[in-house]
This record gives sequence, C-alpha cells and structure tokens, in this order.
Amino acid sequence: MAREPSHKWAFKSGMRAGAFGWRGSAKAAKRLKSASAEIMALHRTDPVTAAEGVVVLAERIWPAFEHIDTSSGALGTAVRRTLDKLLPVLIDAPADEKTRARWIERLRTAILDDGVDYLAPISDRFGEIAAFPALMNAHADRDLDLIHHAWSDHARYSHIPSATLTLSCLLEAGRYDDLLDLLAVKKTRLWFDEKFGAEAMLRQGRVDEALARAEALLEGDRQPWGHRDIARFCENILVRQGKAEEAYRRFGLPSAAGNTWLAMWRDLVKRYPERDGRTVLVHLIALHGRKGKWFAAAKTAGYLDIALDCAADFEAAPATLIRAARDFVEKEPAFAAQVALHAITHLLADRGFETSPLDIDEAVSHLMAASRRIDRSAWALEELHRLPQRKNQNDLLTQRLCSTLADLETGARDVGD
Repeated sequence: MAREPSHKWAFKSGMRAGAFGWRGSAKAAKRLKSASAEIMALHRTDPVTAAEGVVVLAERIWPAFEHIDTSSGALGTAVRRTLDKLLPVLIDAPADEKTRARWIERLRTAILDDGVDYLAPISDRFGEIAAFPALMNAHADRDLDLIHHAWSDHARYSHIPSATLTLSCLLEAGRYDDLLDLLAVKKTRLWFDEKFGAEAMLRQGRVDEALARAEALLEGDRQPWGHRDIARFCENILVRQGKAEEAYRRFGLPSAAGNTWLAMWRDLVKRYPERDGRTVLVHLIALHGRKGKWFAAAKTAGYLDIALDCAADFEAAPATLIRAARDFVEKEPAFAAQVALHAITHLLADRGFETSPLDIDEAVSHLMAASRRIDRSAWALEELHRLPQRKNQNDLLTQRLCSTLADLETGARDVGD
C-alpha cells in the first residue's frame, strides 16, 4: 500500500472521481490552475511535499475528468500546460530512492488507467522522474518483452500504455541499443516514439544520424503528428552546429508557432533575435501565403507598408481594416485613409462576415477623417466615386455608399457657400 501523504491538499476535494459532467471543461481547467498554484506555493518551502502533490494531482486527473467532453481539445491543452509546469517540481525534488519508488509506482498505475493519455507528459519524462538508475532499469524491463512482442506482430498490432514510459526509462538509463532495437521492430514511425530514438543517437554523438532520423518524418505531402516538435528538434541540432541560417530556412520558418499570425511572427523573432523582424515577416508571408491574414501582424509590428499590401488582399477582413483605420486616424492618417479605402473595396466585393450598411458608414467616416488631416479630402471623394462602378447599382451596400457620397458632397457645397 502506498503511504498516504500527510499534507492536506485543498485541491483534492475538487478533484474527486466523476466530479465533472459532460460540459465541465472550463470548470476543470480552473481546478487545475488552482491545484497548480497550491503546489507551487508549497514548493518554495517544502519541495518534496510539493512533488508529492504533483503525484496526488496526476492520480486524480483521469477519474475526475473521465466524463468531460474533450472534443474541443481545450481541456487536454490545459492538462498538458499544467503538467509541463509541475514536472520540474517532481523531477528536481530532493527525494530519496524509496520515496521515488513509491511515486513512480503510483504514476505508472495512473498512466495505465488513463483513458485519453492526459498523463502523456509524465510518460514522456518517466525516466527523469525515476531519477535513480535502479528504478529506471526496473521500469524499463518490466514490460520490455511485452512491448517487443506486440510491436513485432505487424498483423495484430496492440497498443501498450506503458510503452512511452519504457522508452523514457531506457533513454535515461543510457540503454541506447536496447531502445533502438525496440523501435526497429515497430511498423509505424511516429514522433511520440521516434523522438526517443533520435535523442538516443544525439546522446551517442551520432548527430547526423539523429538529424536524418527526425527529418525523414517530415517527408511527404502531409504534415505528420508533432511536425513542429520534429522541426524544432532538427533546428536545435543545426543551431548547435553553428548553422543558424540553415536552421532558420529549413526548420525555423516552417515551425513558427502561435494561435495568431502575429504570435507566429513573435515566436520566430524571439528564437532568432539577431534577425531583422521585417525580413522575418516577409519570409513568413512568402512561406505561408494568405497575405490578407497577415495584416494585423504587419500593422502591430509597425511595418505599415507591408500592412497596406496585405490590406489589399482579398482575404483581409473588412472589420479588422475598419478597426485599424479608426485606431490610426490621428497617429498615421495617410495609412488610416488607405486602409479604410481597402475596407470599403472589400465590403463592396461581398467579402467579410455579416457585413451591413453601417460598416460602409464607419469606413467612410474614418476615411474622411483621416484624409482631412492630410488635406486630401478631394482625393478621398474621387476614390469613393470610382468604387460603386465595380458593383451592381442595386446592391444595398453600393446604394448606401452612393447615399453617403451625396451627403458628403452636399455638405462640402454648403461649407463652400
């Protein structure tokens, strides 16, 4: 029997088996955040008990979250982020061998019971968590023959939940030949297994072989699972070899990551601080295409000429352009005027989501406000006159623009009089 931890963890009551229903993803993510904060607070004064808390939390994740709908991927992402943050607490804790033996036995059980691989980050670093060579070897050997037999049977492949933790233990124990021999019998080559083989080669000094093994997974028309992690692995090898330019071109650009186009640019600039940010943006646009989607990134980065080029593209969202025109009326009126004009052009071409005549009104308002600041009101009116000719005169947005133009010209005449 595992020794019951003496510390009273507040998060345990909220992480009971079956505690969350089908729509409990958001609530579960909050509980994870709270649990992580509790563990990290204790880590400052009692690192061993904090590490025990990581084990306690890991044991409860699957039983508590079993009934939650995970189709959006949000909860899986929250779990991974939490474990990635907490794993150093567990790995670096100054625990003795007996304590670690209990921890990893409990973690192994939790991994085997895990229905959706929530604990994959723990499996990936199981050898590091084991820490002691005797523990690494014991857990490496426990299912080694079973995994070899299952992977060798290409006709009836069986998933072995402990395979990843076994590979991790073989790697950390320095049993590189055993690890590579095991991977050699597997029919399919996927990065969640192959990363251990590539790392084993790297630790042996077989750098070119490690690079070739990883890069081979990127071949083909379809992106493989973990393509960004593969590219980062290859990129890091080349950077360490002093081949930063090659690393950037071959692997850095394709692996730029982020939830937005701007985040992708920032990710790459952070990884290559010596490179000109403008050039990085140009390279990203050239590689990934969809120029209109890069408008916000170029605008926020301060490259307004690139932003204008992006604004002219058919994929630029009118709503985004209208907001940008509004924000830049005073500080960059020439830019704001051009952006507003592009927004109107896209609106008249039926681009954008749930557009309305009010969008035309707002875009024209920003255009005229910006053009007045640079004494180009006449130019703005001339440009607006050309736009309706590109559209059926019975179109609602075109009618609205024509009506707005008439009002503007009437107002101009009244001012002149």
